[in-house]
Amino acid sequence: MRFVIIVSLILASTAAPAAVFEREHNAPIGDMVAQSYDELCTVAAGTNAYLNKGRQYDPSVIHAGVAQDFGADLKRVQQTLDFICDTISQDKLLKRVSRLGDAAFISEHFEMIRWRPNKQQSRQFEDNKPLLQRIPDDQILLTKYYIKKAQGSTQKTVETPHALYAIPHDEANLTLEQADVKRGEISRYRYTKHQVLSGILDKKALASPLVWLSRDDLEDTLMQGTVMIEGADKPTFYNVHRNNGIGYKRDLKKRQQQRYWYFKQTDSVLGYGKDANYKIPIFPHATVAGDLAYLGLGKLIMLSSNGQSRLTILADTGGAFVDNQYQLDYLGGYFYNWADYIKTYRHFPDYFEARILLLKTKPLSADVDGASVVAPVMGK
Repeated sequence: MRFVIIVSLILASTAAPAAVFEREHNAPIGDMVAQSYDELCTVAAGTNAYLNKGRQYDPSVIHAGVAQDFGADLKRVQQTLDFICDTISQDKLLKRVSRLGDAAFISEHFEMIRWRPNKQQSRQFEDNKPLLQRIPDDQILLTKYYIKKAQGSTQKTVETPHALYAIPHDEANLTLEQADVKRGEISRYRYTKHQVLSGILDKKALASPLVWLSRDDLEDTLMQGTVMIEGADKPTFYNVHRNNGIGYKRDLKKRQQQRYWYFKQTDSVLGYGKDANYKIPIFPHATVAGDLAYLGLGKLIMLSSNGQSRLTILADTGGAFVDNQYQLDYLGGYFYNWADYIKTYRHFPDYFEARILLLKTKPLSADVDGASVVAPVMGK
């Protein structure tokens, strides 16, 4: 008997953690935070347009994701996004306050999948990272990113010695797929970030500079993925295009990273897209970045804290979100740097309750003996 007790304790200590995703009824919503519903619709519609390209176009993200574990397919995800825009359009037509700001309306029309952090994953990166060490059992970590504002130069100067480059000349006319086939031959894959910063692209005339920045502005731009260069008439936007194939390392600081992104001038801020030729237009306060491979692109996610909730669309990602079901990144606005950002977000919480919302058209899945069907913790 004593042997059995010891074995039982060992098994209990190594048992799987509580479910990361499970259906939730009567979720506490509190007050809905006021936001630009037009911008929320723009993100929803742009994301839906990307999903409409079909799974064969981008199978890594165009799928139902975790929702399929609750009986929902990609069509349901897209119906949810359509419903967001339909509701906003109807309310504007009738000149009334958007019903998306009414907690009772949210409860009436959406199924909810509660998302708790996968702390088995986060523990791997806890060293010297207090935010990861303190993740609650019932709230995910909500980090923040922003659209970088900078004052760039058309020429290299002492103040702006580092360029954002367009993709190298030897692949300027290649699709992403064609470039991947030539991975061993083309310039983009040959150089680390620090080699690029040393000036090797200029010395060998391999790529054209788009704009010149300070080192701090360059590092922030590489991290944030977009920069808005202020101009006399209107701003100019540059967005990530293709990278050098080196993965983002979560245990390294930004200056130590060796991944380098090549950029492309754009008309607006862009989120996810497997190539710069087709990316999703995004807006602050309406967009979150996360683990698209697991969650699936286009999830409507409600974030709740301190009796308030807000709606966001999962329309972006980043290198830190590979096998990451404990965190989202909230697009917070346009700022020069983190110090500028913190002035606005000093009291913004680091942890939020998170729920994936799906339009109620049919039950997500049958309950088993009165208990919710729970999604597995393992990644796909």
